[in-house]
Amino acid sequence: MKPTISCPQCRILLLEGVFNRPQPTPCPSCGTPLVIEVFPALFRPIAPGQSAEAVMVEGESSCFFHPQKKAVVPCGSCGRFLCALCDCALHGEHYCPTCLETGKSKGKIKALKNQHTRYDRLALTLSIVPVLFFYVTLITAPIVLYMTFRYWKAPVSQVSKSRVRFIIAGVLAALQLIGWTVFFIMLGKSHR
Repeated sequence: MKPTISCPQCRILLLEGVFNRPQPTPCPSCGTPLVIEVFPALFRPIAPGQSAEAVMVEGESSCFFHPQKKAVVPCGSCGRFLCALCDCALHGEHYCPTCLETGKSKGKIKALKNQHTRYDRLALTLSIVPVLFFYVTLITAPIVLYMTFRYWKAPVSQVSKSRVRFIIAGVLAALQLIGWTVFFIMLGKSHR
């Protein structure tokens, strides 16, 4: 059964186009200005055999997860009614715990940062480890300098705000490049 909402003046059934508008919308029949706000789940089809949730008080909706609590907002993803306890607000959007977890695991919610690359650690590792294999530093030293300058303003950590690793990595990479430059100059002089 499809839900119906009618005009309070003329009792004509209203179409979906008049709901959730920022400005009053005139009734298509009598012209009465209407402001009607409905949850997005109102027009979602109900599966056969599925019963509606019980409401707390006549005219109020209850939370999908807590039927005894009053709904305050719908989930922006699935449209379920949520109480204040279940409402997970993220950058102005509201999600239910299920959609938030699904968005995290599948990467569907772009505003939810699931991973964080530590460029400072990566640059430091790239400047230290290749020293064991000296010839590799000819390739890794420029990469480390690029990463140091490119990601200098990127967040280094959720807890630490220090850029010491970038400074150490940059100095080591510069020293490696200076060493290679001196090596090639000396090599060039010895072949003359």
